[in-house]
Amino acid sequence: MQQIADDIVYVDHKELERFMLKGFTALGLSVSDAEICSKVLIESDIRGIESHGIGRFKMYVDRIRDGILHPVTKTTVIKKTDNTAVIDGNNGMGHVVAYQAMQMAIDMAKNANVGMVAVRNSSHFGITGYYPSMAIENDMVGLAFSNARPSVAPTFGVEPVIGTNPISFGAPSDDDYPFLLDIATSIAQRGNIEVYAREGKETPRGLIIDKSGHEQTDSRKLLKKLVGGFASLLPLGGAGEEMRGYKGYGLGVMVEILCASFSGGRFGKALSGFQGDMKVPHRLGHFFMAINIESFVPIEMFKMITGSIMREIRFSEKAPGHDRIFLAGEKEFEMIKKRKKDGVPINAPLQEIIRNLTAELGIGEFKFPFL
Repeated sequence: MQQIADDIVYVDHKELERFMLKGFTALGLSVSDAEICSKVLIESDIRGIESHGIGRFKMYVDRIRDGILHPVTKTTVIKKTDNTAVIDGNNGMGHVVAYQAMQMAIDMAKNANVGMVAVRNSSHFGITGYYPSMAIENDMVGLAFSNARPSVAPTFGVEPVIGTNPISFGAPSDDDYPFLLDIATSIAQRGNIEVYAREGKETPRGLIIDKSGHEQTDSRKLLKKLVGGFASLLPLGGAGEEMRGYKGYGLGVMVEILCASFSGGRFGKALSGFQGDMKVPHRLGHFFMAINIESFVPIEMFKMITGSIMREIRFSEKAPGHDRIFLAGEKEFEMIKKRKKDGVPINAPLQEIIRNLTAELGIGEFKFPFL
């Protein structure tokens, strides 16, 4: 642990993972399920994606306490073939549902070249990129998609009717790192706004509009407006057609079809988490795919060509003032090394949340300098 400022401390990632593991088990999760959830969350933090790491832990605590998220995850296989399946998550922990679904897709691909699994009635599952990483570890290509509660306005619209609907694609390579793309189909995600709010910062212009189509920047007010449907995130590209925002909008709808139409699940406004003023399960849908590379070409050939693509791009001519070109996932994999060595930065508001949850859940002592 290393203190670097009056309001920020660096904490060992293993200790933060242990904190979440103890917290999840105190809430009724089995040890194995709690390990999956904690591992997915801390992976986000060490990759430098603070919007989906330990900063989201309280959200899961609150949802379990509100009864809209079941701590005991019991998935049901609705339909299955040699290389496809539909799973019902029964409003369990999204991380566990997604982990099981991706593993099922990988197992199918080992025997039937490709595995595809659609999921309905699930919940928020952390960073989308975690699941293609599972395929990469098995020398496969992995894809993952999820719909989400409505927060994005379509091109020429001001009402949030589409989720941030993330896309992730991962492929192994012979380079230092695999290729791992993990993006929302909106310019920003609600989690980014939560980070700005915790840090007392304004949201940059061009990310969110209100019902009048005007840009909004007050992060704390925006979180309330987003929940109430009075503000919307913008799709990749931004508002209107000038910056080609219809591309992000179209990708968002594509993800909605993959995750809802294939699973027989819900979409759009039905994922809001509210029925009138009452909180209800979000019932999200996911879609996972694993592709057995050996079904096409030898794995070493695939890795060599993929690595060559990456290196050709990396060593291409740089723009003035820049000395490096990054590939998708590269910054995150380098951040993993740094944060495993130096720890994860925890700011003052998050320190307070962790202190309160430690007491509320009665989960003992941890090696945190702020306890």
